[in-house]
Amino acid sequence: MTGFAEWIGRRSEAEDVVTERLAASFRAIFGSCLAALPADLAPLGLHWCLAPSIAAMAELGLDGHPAKSLELPPVPAPRRMWAGGWIETLDLLRVGDRVHRLSTIADIARKEGRSGELWFVGIERDYRTPRGLALRERHDIVYRQAAKPLSSPTEKLVREAAQTPRPSGRSRVLATSPTLLFRYSAISFNGHRIHYDQPYAVEVEGYEGLVVHAPVQATLLLNLTAEDSGLPRRFVYRGVSPAIAGQDLIAHRGAGKDSGHSWIQDRAGRVSMTASASGHIEFPGPA
Repeated sequence: MTGFAEWIGRRSEAEDVVTERLAASFRAIFGSCLAALPADLAPLGLHWCLAPSIAAMAELGLDGHPAKSLELPPVPAPRRMWAGGWIETLDLLRVGDRVHRLSTIADIARKEGRSGELWFVGIERDYRTPRGLALRERHDIVYRQAAKPLSSPTEKLVREAAQTPRPSGRSRVLATSPTLLFRYSAISFNGHRIHYDQPYAVEVEGYEGLVVHAPVQATLLLNLTAEDSGLPRRFVYRGVSPAIAGQDLIAHRGAGKDSGHSWIQDRAGRVSMTASASGHIEFPGPA
């Protein structure tokens, strides 16, 4: 924590508008994997595409993220990953809303993992519209040490073993093509090269291929949960292992007493994200 204690509690603010074009682009990417909502409501998960960090090309680092940011501490580890988080919903965003986002650095922690030093940064965010507070969320980021280049194309750096199948009450399948990843990177203005630059993802960061965005997976699980039981008031999700593009990802929701739990796995049964939901909020009618 030396040198970073003063970052705890640091705040930043941003504003954006839920435009019709953004909502239409989002729907085009996810298609039938989105929960059905009235036309004037923003699709669930769209808030992750609002108010992205914007930096000039000359200000970007090797990985495509801004090299320096007033929002995030300069921890001494270069590989950035979205580890998980939670969402609390009080109101749904509407197309046309001007959204104000207040971000606060909640905590910073250093840990030792199997791959070496890890830094965890927790950010809490409030999203407000003219109607008041709509969403609260926490976004956990993990930073890891630089990877060693893979010694062969078949060497695996990080893969979760196949999981024992659980009873599934409902499922949705998303084909994770490079085009889908590119389109999501575009609407979220996410420059991280692991999502669209395969040589970089494999040779520099040590993945098996292009990596599916964590918010893409969380969006799938959030919408699947909302299909039958309504939008959960609280939704908690955690990344388990990297999901590699070019294959189907299957989002499952548990059956019966397990209906509050959901997960994503590939055709081989490897789980990449898990989630749990509690409470629910009614979908509002038209404005």
